[in-house]
Amino acid sequence: MCGRYLLTKPTTDLARLFGFIELPNLAPNWNIAPTQEAPVIRNIGRNRSCAKIRWGFIKNRAHSSSRQNPLINARGETIAEKPSFKESFKKHRCLVPADGFYEWRGKGDSRQAFFADPGETIAFAGLWENSRKSDGTTLETFTIVTTEANQSLASIHHRMPVVIQPEEFDTWLRASAKDAANLIRAASEERFRLVEVDKRVGNVKHNDPELVIPINKRTSKEQLHLF
Repeated sequence: MCGRYLLTKPTTDLARLFGFIELPNLAPNWNIAPTQEAPVIRNIGRNRSCAKIRWGFIKNRAHSSSRQNPLINARGETIAEKPSFKESFKKHRCLVPADGFYEWRGKGDSRQAFFADPGETIAFAGLWENSRKSDGTTLETFTIVTTEANQSLASIHHRMPVVIQPEEFDTWLRASAKDAANLIRAASEERFRLVEVDKRVGNVKHNDPELVIPINKRTSKEQLHLF
């Protein structure tokens, strides 16, 4: 799954990569967590548009139910048939810009955090939905599409986000669901470099560049301050 990720690049860099015109105010975020707002790229008419919406997919007709839990991930293998996602997969696909994501291995006190570093800004496959609240206003939410992890990441977790390559952006955003489904696959083995990082990332209150510093380098840095 993908439960935390980061996006720190300037808006102008994102606009060049994703081809949107508006320049929303996007502050760097090293620890994006569910229920937070984060940028997604969608088709609005003939153009791509960037907007911040809430991470945690809520199906429109079920929004009034207090029992519904926001869905932060959608299994790519079943989104074409699953009632929660099939209409959004047909009509509401989006790109989720990211500079990598976090994953954990183990349980309890032995749980170790990892940063999956792509070395550049990439796009996760996403779905979005526009749901109506009880007060008549609307709420836009999104989810990140996942698939079986490649061999490199499988030692950490059995799922990983689907990565959409720049040359595939239009296919994911504009093409038929059948063509978009062909993009749901694991990233190449070389796509991510796994880095052991500090457990601080598990607390959403921590949001700073040191979250992605490898443990060994962080330890060396802290030791220097002792002398």
